[in-house]
Amino acid sequence: MNDNLGLIFPGQGSQHVGMGADLYDRFPEARSVYDRAADILEFDIRRVSFDGPEDELRQTRNTQPAILVHSLAVLAVLPGLEPAAVAGHSLGEYPALFAAGALDFASAIRLVRRRAELMGSEGERHPGTMAAVIGLEAAAVEALCAEVEGVVVPANYNEPLQTVVSGEIPAVERLVALAPERGARKALRLPVSGAFHSPLLEESAREFAAFLEEFELAAPRCPVVVNVTGRPVTDAAELRAALARQLTSPVRWVETVASLRGLGVTRCVETGPGKVLAGLVRRIDHELEVVPAGTVDAVEALRAA
Repeated sequence: MNDNLGLIFPGQGSQHVGMGADLYDRFPEARSVYDRAADILEFDIRRVSFDGPEDELRQTRNTQPAILVHSLAVLAVLPGLEPAAVAGHSLGEYPALFAAGALDFASAIRLVRRRAELMGSEGERHPGTMAAVIGLEAAAVEALCAEVEGVVVPANYNEPLQTVVSGEIPAVERLVALAPERGARKALRLPVSGAFHSPLLEESAREFAAFLEEFELAAPRCPVVVNVTGRPVTDAAELRAALARQLTSPVRWVETVASLRGLGVTRCVETGPGKVLAGLVRRIDHELEVVPAGTVDAVEALRAA
């Protein structure tokens, strides 16, 4: 085990058309991951990921499997990594569980496919939205949520001065209008199809929790820092309970990063598309190094090291 290495996995919003195509072309291990995943998903995740179009990739039912499979492909071409701890941002918790040995490949794929279907359908049944509030501390955003009429709650504690809120469209729009008056540098709606990590997903969360019971979770080989508490977990039953709560609970990323540091992690590999988490971590703890690993160039540099 590498005592100071952590693996972190991005979530929805990190996707882009073309992601994974270079890995698929360069590495047989990545090609095998994509081909196996396409068989399990029963649709061509390669085409959606590599060719888009953007509107199709952005649909939740496609986005989540695409990001998961990209992360699993990166893991496949970085053999021998034995992290001290792992963590994922929302959807990213599933490849994190796979990396820690708590979920097998097929289970991770099937769970994310169902999660994405439920979240996409919930957004159609109970329309909602999300918004990022930048420049206000989390406590001030929580106070704004309490002030606004309707359902709007903190959904992602991304960094000390960036909190994403989620809820009913009128309530979120009202908060976006009020936030600059209360000192926010910026508040903006996000291009999402639902009110993720909010009470509006309670119906989906119940259905997903029942689906989750069909799958075996093993004790992880290393601590998994879970979204719902931001604390490390090493017990399979606790991991299952955390996943069941995840759809309606906020992502506590600031606490997650602090927990990784508390576990002795000094360097993380961002295992998946983009560099979103690297930016967030830098603004939480500038001494924690994050190395993105989502492209052939990045992977080859890590393999050489």
